[in-house]
Amino acid sequence: MNVDQLVREALQEQAAEQGGPGGDLAGRVLATRRRRRARSIAGAALGTAAAVVVGVTAFGSGNEEAPPASASRTDDVIAHPGQSVPRDFVAAGKTGLAGYSSSRDVPQRNGDQLLVRSYFLLNPTTMKYEKADAKWAWIAVAPGMRTAAVLEGELPARRIGMLDLRTGKVTRWITPGQRVAAVEWSPDGRRLVATAYRKNPDRKVAVPGNGSLSWPKHHGSRTGYVLIEADSGKVGPFRDVPQPDPDKAGMFPGVSRQDVHFNHDGTRLYVQQYARQGKKASRDWYTLSGRPTSAPAAEKHAGWPKAGLSPDGKYLADDGNAKGSAIRDPRTGKQVARVPGQEQLAWADGKRLIALACEPARCTGKDADRNRLVLVTVGSEKVVPLTAVRTAPKGYERVWTPMLTAR
Repeated sequence: MNVDQLVREALQEQAAEQGGPGGDLAGRVLATRRRRRARSIAGAALGTAAAVVVGVTAFGSGNEEAPPASASRTDDVIAHPGQSVPRDFVAAGKTGLAGYSSSRDVPQRNGDQLLVRSYFLLNPTTMKYEKADAKWAWIAVAPGMRTAAVLEGELPARRIGMLDLRTGKVTRWITPGQRVAAVEWSPDGRRLVATAYRKNPDRKVAVPGNGSLSWPKHHGSRTGYVLIEADSGKVGPFRDVPQPDPDKAGMFPGVSRQDVHFNHDGTRLYVQQYARQGKKASRDWYTLSGRPTSAPAAEKHAGWPKAGLSPDGKYLADDGNAKGSAIRDPRTGKQVARVPGQEQLAWADGKRLIALACEPARCTGKDADRNRLVLVTVGSEKVVPLTAVRTAPKGYERVWTPMLTAR
């Protein structure tokens, strides 16, 4: 497999994760892919103000398989640093781990290759993570962690289900009028944006190669999106936003999934563009009615990190690596701080972030992609482990990917 193919596969895996890829773009994901292949690893009630933290120990102080330390109490953090695959609820501040996913590549008889995800969701009654029904090809958990939007069967799907996380039952079906392959909730949980595709963006399609051989290839088939009112199920008009040619747009080619996302306050939409190596990532911005527009003033310097703008608008999380991540002034783009962690995933509050971070003593070479869920604070070097170093759930080939949302 050549370098281009490795980078494309790594980016496609990252694009399939709802949080999107982190910084260092092709170089980092290529290195991660190689290391993972070498190791056969490819890829309290809700809303309480006070919670018990189980085993908040010094970062990197124990083996990921070690049992949790004795319980200690903090204001609003629930951590399980002894669990390399989460079993019990994890949260910090206003954000919780609603679930996680793992994926695998499944060869098809016709030569195609299909990326298949499996989900593990928080049961709000038991406060434990349980495997979701295998028929759900895509799951997005709403703020509050009581409901999830689900897509069934191979994507793109014809309908969207509203799943009650307490019972595991679909309470309502919504027909968007387009075949969709991704659904995302607005920050306030009142709306959904469903991205429409002609083909499954998680399927690499076989094309003729040399002689009688075929090889699977990525494709771009996004057609647009629809907005849906969550309470009423009312579907808005289809907005035509076709996927651009990556060469003409100057972006990295070969990534099929380019979903539409809500911005920080849900007033605009964007599509993350996958920059070529050495180039800075960018976003294509749209109004809610589908018109191209400029970035909001506070988000014009936004890059890869899904965390983006802090809740109070004072900080902007930027790209990171094993040495840490930049925190910028949203208005100027100037770096104002640096926090530990390779990838900033979500803000816990105005100064704390949930991130992925490797252990300080093992952040280079083959161990650089061995990371765990942590809590970091702007203006501090302190790192609070929320989980052990991530491993693959039993029976899966890739480590779990966190799904974070407001609790």
